[in-house]
Amino acid sequence: MSPTDNGALADTQPTIADLQRLLDEALAREAALAEVLGVINSSPSDLAPVFDAILEKAMHLCEAAFGELRTFDGERFQSAAVRGVPVAFAESRGHNAAPAGAGSLGARVLEGQLIAHILDLKEEEPYRAGDENRRSLVDLGGARTALMASLRRDGDVFGFIILYRQQVRPFSDKQIALLQNFAAQAVIAMENARLVTETREALQQQTATAEVLGVINSSPGDLAPVFDAIVEKAHTLCAAASGSLQFWDGRKFRGVAIRGFPEAMVELLRAGYSPSGLPCQRIVEGERVVHCADLAEITREGGVKFGGVRTILYVALRKDDVLLGQIVAVWRSPPTGRTGPTASWPRSTTAATWSGRRFAWSTKTWRLPRSAPRVARWCGPNRWRRSTTRAASITSAPSRNSKTR
Repeated sequence: MSPTDNGALADTQPTIADLQRLLDEALAREAALAEVLGVINSSPSDLAPVFDAILEKAMHLCEAAFGELRTFDGERFQSAAVRGVPVAFAESRGHNAAPAGAGSLGARVLEGQLIAHILDLKEEEPYRAGDENRRSLVDLGGARTALMASLRRDGDVFGFIILYRQQVRPFSDKQIALLQNFAAQAVIAMENARLVTETREALQQQTATAEVLGVINSSPGDLAPVFDAIVEKAHTLCAAASGSLQFWDGRKFRGVAIRGFPEAMVELLRAGYSPSGLPCQRIVEGERVVHCADLAEITREGGVKFGGVRTILYVALRKDDVLLGQIVAVWRSPPTGRTGPTASWPRSTTAATWSGRRFAWSTKTWRLPRSAPRVARWCGPNRWRRSTTRAASITSAPSRNSKTR
C-alpha cells in the first residue's frame, strides 16, 4: 500500500469513529424510548413507574446530574418524580415543589414557554435578587445549567421536566430535542391514564346501576333498601368517607339514608337541620350541584364539629323542578390538589349525579307530592318506619294502600 493510501485511510478513521458514536447514540435513544413505551403499556393507569422511567432515561441520555418531573394540579406544581437531588437541597425544600413565582421555571411554563435552556442559573435575575428558592437550588443543590421541557397539550398545562447540571455546560440541540420527546411521552402516558380511569369509572357506574335496579325490582314497596343502596354506591364511586340521602320538607333537610357518620351526626341528620348559613342553602335556591372545598372555612358548627367533615359535595334531588332533597358526600380531609378530594370532585359530581338519577328511577313507582309541604307530610315520621337492619337508614316507603296527599 502506498504512503498516499495510508494517509487517506488514516484520515477516514475519525470519520468512522464519529459515525459509530452517532449510531450508538441513536440506538441508545431508540432503546430508551422503547423502554418508556413498554412501561406505559405495562402500567396504563399507574403513572409513578412511567414518570420514574422517563426521568431516569432523560437524565442518562442528557448527561444531567439531577432532575425532577412535576405535575400541575391547577394551582401548584407538585413533585411526581425526582432523581439524584442533593440531600441538602432536598431537605431545605421539603416534599412540596416551590410555588410558580415570578421568574420561576413554573411561571415560564404557565406563560406558554415550551423549552427553557438556562446556561447559568447563578447569573439570572432571581438569584441576583435573592430569591429563596433559586438560592437554595444553586447554593445547596449546586445547579448551574438547567433544561426544562413543558408538559402540555392543546394549551392545557400538565407539568414539566427539569434537568440540572452542576457545572456551566450547555445541553446540545439533540439533547434538547430528546427531552421534548420524553415530555411528549409523559403527556401521552397521562392521557392514557385518564382514559383508562374514565373507562373504569364508567364500568363501575354501569355495575352500580345494575345493582341498584336489582334492589328496586326486589323491593318495589320498600324504598329504605333502595335509598341505602344508592347512598352506598354513590359514596363508593366518589371514594367519599361518609354522607347521606336527605329529604327536604320545605324548612329542613332530614337524613333518610345515612352512612359513615358518628352517632352524634346521625342524630342531628335524623332530627333535621336548616340549610340557612350552610352551602346547601344554594341547593334550596335552585343550584343543581354545590361543592365546598373546606367547610372549616365557613363554619365550625354542624358537620365539622360532629362529623369531622371538611370537603363536602351536594347534588339536588328534583322532580318536575320541585326540590325533594339532596345527596351529600363528604370527605374528612381538606383539599390537597390532585391527590385529594378537590382534585377528584368533578368525577365525584358525576357519581353523585348518577345517584340522583337512580333516586328518580326508584321513585317512579310512587306518586310523589308536587309541593314541599306535601313532601314533608309524605315523608313525615308517621309515614316512615325505622329499619332495624340498617343503623344508617330510618325510612321505608308507605304501603301501596296508603293514601298520599
